[in-house]
Amino acid sequence: MRASSLALWILILAALIGSLAISKEAAAQTDSHAALLSIDRQIDSVSSRFLKRGLEQAAEGGAAFVVVEFDTPGGLLDSTRDMVAAILESPIPVVIYVSPSGSHAASAGTFILAAAHIAAMAPATNVGTASPVGAAGVDLPDTIKSKATQDAAAFLRSIADQRGRDAAALEKTVLEAVSYTESEALDLGIIDVIAKDVNDLLAQIDGLVVETATGSVAFSADGVRIEPIEPNSFERVLDVLADPQVTFILLALGGLLLMIEFLAPGMIAPGAVGAILMALAFVGLGNLPANWVGVGLIFLGMVLLYFELAAPGLGVFGLTGAVSFVIGAFLMFADFGTPAIPAPSVKVSLWAIGGVSSLLFASAVGLFLSVRVSKRTEYQPISRQLLGDTGVTTTALNPRGTVQVASELWSAESDDGGPIPTGQKVVVAEIDGITLKVFRADEIEG
Repeated sequence: MRASSLALWILILAALIGSLAISKEAAAQTDSHAALLSIDRQIDSVSSRFLKRGLEQAAEGGAAFVVVEFDTPGGLLDSTRDMVAAILESPIPVVIYVSPSGSHAASAGTFILAAAHIAAMAPATNVGTASPVGAAGVDLPDTIKSKATQDAAAFLRSIADQRGRDAAALEKTVLEAVSYTESEALDLGIIDVIAKDVNDLLAQIDGLVVETATGSVAFSADGVRIEPIEPNSFERVLDVLADPQVTFILLALGGLLLMIEFLAPGMIAPGAVGAILMALAFVGLGNLPANWVGVGLIFLGMVLLYFELAAPGLGVFGLTGAVSFVIGAFLMFADFGTPAIPAPSVKVSLWAIGGVSSLLFASAVGLFLSVRVSKRTEYQPISRQLLGDTGVTTTALNPRGTVQVASELWSAESDDGGPIPTGQKVVVAEIDGITLKVFRADEIEG
C-alpha cells in the first residue's frame, strides 16, 4: 500500500515538473520579441552611436532580430563604415526597412541598406546616389574625388558580395550616381522584400534563413512581439549639440561670457556659465566634421576683441578681431577634401553668422562703454594726482598705445602726436578722460 502510494506521488510530481517545463518553454516561445529602432536623420557620429548601442542592447536583451526603420539623405563616410561594421558583426539578424512611403536610403544609406541581413523597402521609396563629395556638400578636387569614388565603390562591392546582392547594380550608385525605386531594387537583387508596413514585413521574412556573425539563423516572426529602443538622454543631448548652428552659438556666447569675467574679475557667474557653454560647444565640435582652422580664427577674434576692450587704442585689435571672427565662422565646418557621402551640407548659416556676430559686437561695444564710464568714475580722482608722474610705455605710441604709471596700465597718447617707442620713460602732461597724454622724460633732462 505504501509502495503504491509512493509510486503515485512520484508520478504526480513528475507530471507537475513536466507541465512546468512545457509551460516555461511555451512562455519562452510566446515571449519571443524583436527590437525596433528608428533612424530618421543624416548619418553621423550620433546616428552611428545610437545604432551600435541599439544592436548591443537588443542582443543582450534576447531579441530574436532587429528591425531598423530607415530614412536618411546620407552622411559622413567614417560614420557609415562604423554602422556597416556594427551590422556585419551583429550576432542577431538586422533588418533595414526603408519606411514609411516617401522615405529614401540615399547616399550613405545605400551602404547601410546593402549591409543588412534582410534589406526591405516600403512602396514609393528609393535607394542610391552614393557618389562621394566633400563633407560640406561640395565637389571634391578631381584627384581626391577619383580616389574616394573608387574606395567607396570597392567598399560597396565587398558588402554586396558578403550579402549576395547585385554588386554591379550597387556599384552604379557610386560611379554613376544612379538611384533605384523599390521595384527596381527588388528586380536587381539589391533588396529582398517590399513591405507596406512592419506587420507585412514580419509576415514575409518569417522562415527565411540568414548568415550572422555567429552562424545561420532562421527568422521566426510569427507572433513576435516588437519592443522599440529609443535614444537615451545622452544621445538626445548629442543630437541637439551636434548641430552647426547650436555649436557656433554656444561657442560665441561662451567666449563672450568668459570675456566679461576677464574684464571684471570676481563676478564668477559669467565665467562659470561661459566655461559650461564652451565645454558643450566642444562636445558638439567633437561630433561634427569641424575645421579647426576656422575654430582657431574664432578664438583669435575673441582674444583680439578682449585686447581692444582691455586697452582701447586705435581700434586695430577690434577691427582685426571682427574680421577674424567672421572668417572663422565661415570656415568652421569648411572641408578641405574630406570625403563624405552626400547629405545636407554641414555649415553655419548666414543668418546665424550675422545674428551672433551682431550680438557679440554690440555686447562688446556695450562692455567698452560701461568699462570706460566705470574707469572714468573710479580713476579720475586718482588720475588727477598723476600729473607730472613718470611711467614707461608698454606699447609703442603711434601716437596712441599703453603706458604703465603708478603700477596701473593706462591708455596713452603722445602729447605732440609724435611716435614714442616701447620701454621709453614718459611724463604725464595731461589727462583726457581715462587717456593720459605724455611726453618723453628725456625732453626734460635735455
